[in-house]
Amino acid sequence: MAIARDLFIAGKDVPAASGRTTDDINPFTGEVYATVAAAAPEDVRRAVDAAHAASEAWAATTPFERRAVFLKAADLLDERGDEVADLMAQEAGGTRPWAYFNVALAANILREAAAAVTAPRGEVLNSQERGALGLAVREPLGVVAAFAPWNAPVILGVRAVAAPLAAGNTVVVKASEDAPIACGLLVADVLREAGLPDGVLNVLTNAREDAAEIAETLIADERVRAVNFTGSTGVGRIIGELAARHLKPAVLELGGKNAVIVLADADVDYAVDAVTFSVFMNAGQICMSGDRILVHESLAEEFTQKFTAKVASLQAGDPGHPHTVVGPLVSTQAAQRVAGLVADAVAKGARVLVGGGEPEGAVHPATVLTGVPKEAQLYASESFGPVCVVETFADDDAAVALANDTEHGLTCGIITENATHGLTVARRIDTGIVHINDQSVADEPQAPFGGAKASGYGRFGGRWGIEAFSNTRWLTIATQQAHFPF
Repeated sequence: MAIARDLFIAGKDVPAASGRTTDDINPFTGEVYATVAAAAPEDVRRAVDAAHAASEAWAATTPFERRAVFLKAADLLDERGDEVADLMAQEAGGTRPWAYFNVALAANILREAAAAVTAPRGEVLNSQERGALGLAVREPLGVVAAFAPWNAPVILGVRAVAAPLAAGNTVVVKASEDAPIACGLLVADVLREAGLPDGVLNVLTNAREDAAEIAETLIADERVRAVNFTGSTGVGRIIGELAARHLKPAVLELGGKNAVIVLADADVDYAVDAVTFSVFMNAGQICMSGDRILVHESLAEEFTQKFTAKVASLQAGDPGHPHTVVGPLVSTQAAQRVAGLVADAVAKGARVLVGGGEPEGAVHPATVLTGVPKEAQLYASESFGPVCVVETFADDDAAVALANDTEHGLTCGIITENATHGLTVARRIDTGIVHINDQSVADEPQAPFGGAKASGYGRFGGRWGIEAFSNTRWLTIATQQAHFPF
């Protein structure tokens, strides 16, 4: 029997004002896993009411009170690994290793938020007036609107709220329609149990057809002072435009068309392992996944032979099976979209090295192509599935040109045994993140996370997250009376 969840507003589980609900579908079985409340604009206003009412008191809590909540929440989340593994498999087709990784990293994001609570928040400024003191002080913004995605639901659900809350803001989360419990309600459950006061965090779930109206209503509310969104570049453009229309700052972490570059001095066996992880973890449904594998021509034959053999051996199917590597995509429609990209590339001249063919339900085969022409959709489009393209290059200039030949700029991996060589190439890559002698998928809660170009703007992580969700005010103190001209 499907479980049922309500909205989370003002510290309570409440139904949508209309009483409507929407189904939460298991992508592997196609069955209804849960029903969740389907919010309408009036529910958005209720959530913002609660966040606004709680804002002043939360901003006034001592740093040590806030820190205690985050640290307790991290420990509580660590205890829920098995529960989260079942939840992520049911909601989004996540494999068990991926779910446990979500729990571990999300807990550490909460711990980093706890540390950031007492980080220095300002500067003492020189003043042109004698005896005057100037201060640049960072203070909370107020209510933050957060949009949490489905693909790494616990990591990104926690990230959507941790820095804003640590900075002293209150938050209203619009959870993804594809994982509303894991990326929204679960996060609220953990923080509520950890002692977060009522109204500080509020979670909205909604029917898919209402998503645009819910987002517009939330961003347009004059009490909402900032926005953060993690998701596709297409939707991110819309969110960014809405925020700009209402003169609200936004942090946008969007899609990627990420390259992993295997330089001539790479260890081939290590490169094969690293690239396989980069491409196929979570069936390629990570914004940092390696879409394009660029291999020096001197290593191409050996790398391709070993890589395709390893890809062919990957177990696919049931996300609940302990040996499954490539689980289902988030929906059968997503799998068909990926299959369409592969078919279009093949029709225009690409060659399938392994995989290809039609998906079984939401499970798409692990697929490697080569020779994808520029006119193919896959050349420029983020696959967001278990698919990559292998291409060769002759020298560093060619590798850099290929890696940068995209509107996206999120992350890049450079496999090399020569750190100096790797750093030289990395400095020429136009992305927000580069990992030398590693692949493209990595996230650490204390590091600045975000992209360039169409991969978004702003940064999550560490002090950068606190800065993104606070405002700098200039305060002066005159220690002697000023003289005025009249």
